[in-house]
Amino acid sequence: MELVTPETGTEDRALLEASPLAVRGLTVSYGEKPAVFSVDATFQPGVMTAIVGPNGAGKSTMLKAALGIVTPLSGRVTAWGAPLDKMRDRIAYVPQRASVDWDFPTRVLDVVMMGQYRQLGLLGRVRTEHMRTALHCLERVGMDGFADRQIGQLSGGQQQRVFLARALAQDADLYLLDEPFAGVDAATETAIISVLKALRDQGRTVVAVHHDLSTVPDYFDRVFVINTSKVAEGPVSEAFTRTNLQEAYGGRLAAAQMGALG
Repeated sequence: MELVTPETGTEDRALLEASPLAVRGLTVSYGEKPAVFSVDATFQPGVMTAIVGPNGAGKSTMLKAALGIVTPLSGRVTAWGAPLDKMRDRIAYVPQRASVDWDFPTRVLDVVMMGQYRQLGLLGRVRTEHMRTALHCLERVGMDGFADRQIGQLSGGQQQRVFLARALAQDADLYLLDEPFAGVDAATETAIISVLKALRDQGRTVVAVHHDLSTVPDYFDRVFVINTSKVAEGPVSEAFTRTNLQEAYGGRLAAAQMGALG
């Protein structure tokens, strides 16, 4: 997506070129009221960032607009300083599990193979190395014993692991995940965060829409707080504060969720 915006200065241009994902002036509306309003965000390379905010704050919308899944009214999105469309080979996306049609009759292994569609080419010719890669990705998420199972026969947590394996098969530099821990069991959450931290340790960038405030300090390096507009952005130690969360959540900030702040 490349929409008309004012020229950026030298300092901002350097930040954009280093950032795996940056948005400037992003506005999205599903009617008269904006879902996301004039948001600027600069996601840092090689770290894990949580996007947090109350229900209806625009977290998922922001991510989908950045990817072009929903059309913004205005704004500019870049990946490593270039239009995002030119960098899609380096980006993997894991959607919300609830948005997927799990009745589609396909095997777990076939779903993971879809992550290699650029390597497979137009004819989709599967070679031994493609199969080996897919099985290795399933092993990384603890699902290698389910390769021949129909995807619709799996539990919610198992399905989420398979979609993460599909993203791993892309061998991307930037991983964007929309509520990866929603509705999964504790074992699956532990498995997913372990994989994501391993990606981070390899120098990959992870950005995840996240709803559980209590786990932010343990799971993430940076946080982006939003409630339609940006509230705060930065390292967890600086931006994940009681003041910023109170501004974003207001009366919806449950006392239990504040436990992580002391």
